[in-house]
Amino acid sequence: MGAAKNAEDLPAEVEGWLGKERYVEKTTFPIEMGYVYSSCASVENGNPLFWEESVADELTGGPIAPPSMLSAWFRPHHWVPNQSEQSLPLQVHFDLKDRLKLPEAVMTDNTIVFGVPVRPGDVLTTCQVLHSVSALKQTKLGTGRFWEIEVRYTNQNGEMVGTEWYTGYGYERSA
Repeated sequence: MGAAKNAEDLPAEVEGWLGKERYVEKTTFPIEMGYVYSSCASVENGNPLFWEESVADELTGGPIAPPSMLSAWFRPHHWVPNQSEQSLPLQVHFDLKDRLKLPEAVMTDNTIVFGVPVRPGDVLTTCQVLHSVSALKQTKLGTGRFWEIEVRYTNQNGEMVGTEWYTGYGYERSA
């Protein structure tokens, strides 16, 4: 999450992405408790904060979604009517792999900062910001580049509900 020196040999297109908000999108439906219950059930999360209205009222002034669901609200469905291309989560990451011709990639770090709670009825907006791309580096995985992507999430009131920072490493395997 710090300032990184960008590679001097980046394609102009990729250089143009640095610091710019990309893939601004809204949730396709307001946040709903049905998804919260399904998510909690899938991992056997019995926290009464997410199941009992009286507990939620006392602790947070009403129902909230688990903070760990932040990115789940933007995970695209694999099929949507009238969709010509399949959407991918963290599209900037896949754009970098494509434009930099780095077929393999891993995430090496993920940091999440939470803001105001996500509540039923909220409509969230997200965007992705590429902050840095390293020069080519050789690692045990192969030759590639590290990049840092920030994903911002706000509610319908413009309040920050969370920010994720990803460090990825795109590479080509050594022969």
